[in-house]
Amino acid sequence: MNVKKTTTSKRGPHRTSHKPGQTSRAGLLFALFVTGFSAFITLYATQPMLPRFREIFHTSEVAVSLTVTAPVLAIALLAPIEGLIADTLGRKRVIVAALLGAAIPTLLAGFSHSLGQLIFWRFCQGIFIPGIIAVTMAYISEETPRHLTGSTMAIYVTGTVVGGFSGRFLTGLIVSRWEWPLAFEVIGALALAGALLTWWLLPASEKFVRQNSIGASLKSMRSHLRNPRLLATYGVGFNCLFSLVGAFTYINFHLADAPFHLGPTALASVFGVYLIGAVITPVAGRILDRIGHRRALMRAAGALAFGGLLTLVPSLPVIVLGLAILASSAFTSQASASSFVGRAAKQARSSASGLYVAFYYLGGCTGSILPGFIWKWTGWAGCIGLIIVVQAVTAWMAHKYWREAAEATPSAPPEPLSGPSAEPIG
Repeated sequence: MNVKKTTTSKRGPHRTSHKPGQTSRAGLLFALFVTGFSAFITLYATQPMLPRFREIFHTSEVAVSLTVTAPVLAIALLAPIEGLIADTLGRKRVIVAALLGAAIPTLLAGFSHSLGQLIFWRFCQGIFIPGIIAVTMAYISEETPRHLTGSTMAIYVTGTVVGGFSGRFLTGLIVSRWEWPLAFEVIGALALAGALLTWWLLPASEKFVRQNSIGASLKSMRSHLRNPRLLATYGVGFNCLFSLVGAFTYINFHLADAPFHLGPTALASVFGVYLIGAVITPVAGRILDRIGHRRALMRAAGALAFGGLLTLVPSLPVIVLGLAILASSAFTSQASASSFVGRAAKQARSSASGLYVAFYYLGGCTGSILPGFIWKWTGWAGCIGLIIVVQAVTAWMAHKYWREAAEATPSAPPEPLSGPSAEPIG
């Protein structure tokens, strides 16, 4: 009897504890979905408001597009640094702190009195986002079996898709009925709630290996920049977000002008095509696990170019269809490239992911500005022509440098971390 009582008392707490490893896969996937949602609900929220900002601040398309560029630029600049920090501090604590940090400047942006102030707070918001994106990617690579990495990353990407749509739709809806500062208060509050949910739901890391120092991580980062497969992956990420941001920033001006004359609410509704991506991306993740990253990416690049061509047809339903194909293809490319980072990096995966995020968002930053100059010369057709060229380069890079990964068997064991020895942190 004594033995039974002792055993029961030991098992009781075990069943109710929230230690890492006791969370079901469904619980883990939901936590990653919330993390992605919370990070992206604020990032591109100003896109449907750009035509309105053009009127309110009496300035050009390129000037108001800086409200999109500012947080993206901050992400590109700071992603490698925050990846290095995460390699020494751990995963979950950095993710949660970054989510909380990003929510605060979002709330403060609602108190801006000029375009310059708004751009400043948007930049401050972007400072924290790399701590979410890069570290979550590393978390997934480390905590997920290799044959499930693609599908797991796809759930996280789906969260970013739904969050990105929700932020755009809510701001477009609010600005059409109320003053624009209210939009930032609403999405800021939702981002704060998401941060608290992530803190409660996301399991702590079990397989994280701490780097001995920032210097050790810097050494690993130098090796990343000498890795052709990683460099190609960084280029794919650059081109992916360049195309997505370029298309969904300047399509607002295209549809706000003649012959469509869409208002903020209608423009926000166009971003409903993101929800199609939310459905397709998990399926794409399973395809990645089955056919390989290289073939999936090359097909996605071709589909993205085709979707862009459809937006040249002067019919709103056809344009929406083209945007749906473009967005879904971009999400597939993102899931493919981001999950491939963990395979190509032999060590210090957070810093490898940080570099990927830097290139990815540098592409987004470029995509929010460069098409604006082309817009002045050739209009929307020139923007789409540029995107098609970029996708052709993307397919070439995947074909040349991802061949080895495509030939690997999906069921192969995960690559071991070969960085400096350290104690795993739970």
